[in-house]
Amino acid sequence: MVLGKVKSLTISFDCLNGSNILVYSSGDTVSGRVSLEVTGETRVKSLKIHARGYAKVRWTESRNAGSNTAYTQNYTEEVEYFNHKDVLLGHEREGTGWNPSYQNDWNQTGASFLLWNSILSFSLLDDDNSEAGLHTIHSGRHEYAFSFELPQIPLATSFEGRHGGVRYWVKAELHRPWLLPVKLKKEFTVFEHIDINTPSLLSPQAGTKEKTLCCWLCTSGPISLSAKIERKGYTPGESIQIFAEIENCSSRMVVPKATIYQTQAFYAKGKMKQVKQVVANLCGESLSAGKTETWNGKQLKIPPVSPSILDCSIIRVEYSLTVYVDIPGAMDLFLNLPLVVGTIPLHPFGSRTSSVSSQRSMNVNWLGLTLPERPEVVLELPESLAITSGYTQQYQAMQLYLHWGSLSGPSLEHTINRCHFAVEIHVVHCNTKHESFKEAMVYPDGLAILRAFLEASPIAQPWVRRGRSSAGGEWD
Repeated sequence: MVLGKVKSLTISFDCLNGSNILVYSSGDTVSGRVSLEVTGETRVKSLKIHARGYAKVRWTESRNAGSNTAYTQNYTEEVEYFNHKDVLLGHEREGTGWNPSYQNDWNQTGASFLLWNSILSFSLLDDDNSEAGLHTIHSGRHEYAFSFELPQIPLATSFEGRHGGVRYWVKAELHRPWLLPVKLKKEFTVFEHIDINTPSLLSPQAGTKEKTLCCWLCTSGPISLSAKIERKGYTPGESIQIFAEIENCSSRMVVPKATIYQTQAFYAKGKMKQVKQVVANLCGESLSAGKTETWNGKQLKIPPVSPSILDCSIIRVEYSLTVYVDIPGAMDLFLNLPLVVGTIPLHPFGSRTSSVSSQRSMNVNWLGLTLPERPEVVLELPESLAITSGYTQQYQAMQLYLHWGSLSGPSLEHTINRCHFAVEIHVVHCNTKHESFKEAMVYPDGLAILRAFLEASPIAQPWVRRGRSSAGGEWD
């Protein structure tokens, strides 16, 4: 008998909750299929599966131990979140899919430790014949389904950094007699969700710094910097509105600037390796001696970046906004404001409504700057209002939410081609397959928001007419 050949071995993941985005969180079920295609009858010893998630750091440092002696010190550390193996096809396969030999697995390399063993359950879709401990697979395509639950513990978000990363993958191995095994590994993404709608991340961040320039016995006036942002938490794609005042009482020309930094910190053997890189920046106008510049909501957009990683013991990813004054011939004046980049964006109502409503009730004065008011109205909607076409799921309207700018300026929320509008209307819909809004907002298909923009015009429009409401009042 002429033995067949393996044409392909692939791994595919099932979409989570009908979404096309393969992103998982702690407690989610990861499922998929291992597809094996052979030409002709093929004898197989086993088809094994291995799922693993871990964080790992590694770097080296060179040190001198004398005039002619040098040595290299390796730093490595690993944290394992889950690790389990099972046999999909072969005589080692167990009915429950649980392999007790991995229950107390301990990796002696570095300081790796097992936090959790996932229970994998696999169902065989093909009825293959076996003889003498081998399985004969007939020509064609064969599929083997798998599924496992991610542990109900905080998992670090998938990340690739300069000296380490956080990875999650599934690996398949096909073993045949007298041949090298065929192996395939496929990674999947895990997010440890950070909801920026928490009180600590909704709180404003502010600070003030001052610097006096000296040159031998001559002392010039001080340079002062005050800056504030509306909150600490943001998501990628949002723009940070910076409110700042820079006063230059020195004799030099200075330039105010702002930069978002990402700081990666890696920990191993009691040491730390840090990498700091620029994410986004902006530059203000040059400020001559005796002049003052005010930023009344200057915007700095956060590009697509990894969320903050705050719960991993060996890798941390943190962000900060640095507002500073570039001073030629002297140390710059820096003011650092901490940031957290999250995964769950700001609610169009709820926590945000409370925050904005407090601004509507009074003018906020801070360091001589008046923050623009952003009035809004939130209306409850009838249950009959819903999106019933255009999507595979039905979306129930929850609230109609609108806000407008102050008399001195337009809305500061969204733009089209960098153009602001006087009024924005948001109709927030919730996917009816979810039990609550809180549950729906975690999923990519959980919410649908219909937005409309209104322009203000000093000229009366022909389609605007005066009428009378049922309550007897007039309306335009």
